[in-house]
Amino acid sequence: MSTDVTAKSPAPAPPGGTGSATGGNLLQLMLDGLRRNMRQYGMLIALGLIVAFFAILTDGDLLLPRNVSNLVLQNSYILILAIGMMLVIVAGHIDLSVGSLTAFVGAFAAVLTVQHDVSWPVAVVLCLLAGGVAGAAQGFFIAYLGIPSFIVTLAGMLVFRGVTEIFLEGQTLGPFPDGLQKMGNGFLPETGPQTNYHNITLLLGFAMIAFVVIQEMRDRRRQQEFALDVVPRNIFLLKLVAITAALLSVTMLLASYKGAPIILLILGALVVGYGYLMRNSVFGRHIYAIGGNLPAAKLSGVKDKKVTFLVFVNMGVLAALAGLAIAARLNAASPKAGLSYELEAIASAFIGGASMSGGVGTVLGAIIGGVVLGVLNNGMNLLSVGTDWQQVIKGLALLAAVGFDVWNKRKGGN
Repeated sequence: MSTDVTAKSPAPAPPGGTGSATGGNLLQLMLDGLRRNMRQYGMLIALGLIVAFFAILTDGDLLLPRNVSNLVLQNSYILILAIGMMLVIVAGHIDLSVGSLTAFVGAFAAVLTVQHDVSWPVAVVLCLLAGGVAGAAQGFFIAYLGIPSFIVTLAGMLVFRGVTEIFLEGQTLGPFPDGLQKMGNGFLPETGPQTNYHNITLLLGFAMIAFVVIQEMRDRRRQQEFALDVVPRNIFLLKLVAITAALLSVTMLLASYKGAPIILLILGALVVGYGYLMRNSVFGRHIYAIGGNLPAAKLSGVKDKKVTFLVFVNMGVLAALAGLAIAARLNAASPKAGLSYELEAIASAFIGGASMSGGVGTVLGAIIGGVVLGVLNNGMNLLSVGTDWQQVIKGLALLAAVGFDVWNKRKGGN
């Protein structure tokens, strides 16, 4: 005697399909999809709620075009550091030296351009090389001598801070050449017909929206071709709408003020480049492999020492770029520059979804985490919240993000 199982248990709709669900069933599907992808979408939702919260409390001041532009300028260097820190954390390490290294590079740039009249393009190249050498030195001790990254970069934090003091002799040194200043404070020039908006910024914003939408659709199609789980189509469309609305809002706000800051273009290029590196390159997959399961990665032929070494070289170069950006913005090099930047970068990575055990994290997640911290800082400043309470709130935000990561693992989340 046979039992008709299919009559009692209808087959589920294929991933990404629309099915015939309506009303409550559709809502349930969306909630289930959000739960399965909470690591990916949770912080995006949190960012939206934080922005809305401070926009209401500040009577809209948070979203004024000038404030949005300042928000980009004030947090660009932390976002640059967060990208490099995400790679370091994914590989299963940590870097405590980046704040001191940014200060050292700013001092090095000031000595070259102000004291020795080196042209600023040459100084930029030399500073990036200096950052790469500093990262290579630390990477050598970590990758090839087996010294824990915590110890090596803690030593580096002290060494670079001391060398900065020696270079500047305890004093602030500036100003920088105009070309270098524009790196931290400059905006794209205005061209085209006279409108109420910055034309180049509008074009770049629309191009970015098209690029992101096409990339998301391409990633989803690739996942389906390899029979991987994808979010339901309704949630995917909702995600595209949310991304488009967010990018369009930022574009219009920037275009209605002075246009896109030059540092934003640099940051955008880094996000696109490193996003592709981590998603599509062999090197990116190797970083995830050594952070996720080092013994298995070695057995698979991954050159873990070389990968770790290059990850720290990359972190040094990005720290140098961030050091140039903050020095250019302040138009001076200071011995106290870069204080606690390493903590901001680490917090951005963890809030953006990186795992303490390594092997998990995305470049976009690091950017989102950095923006969350930036909005918190900016919103609390607009509300005249004291720095003491600001530290408490940011600490709780970091604790909540890491706690969510632990809870998500125990519940078997993605």
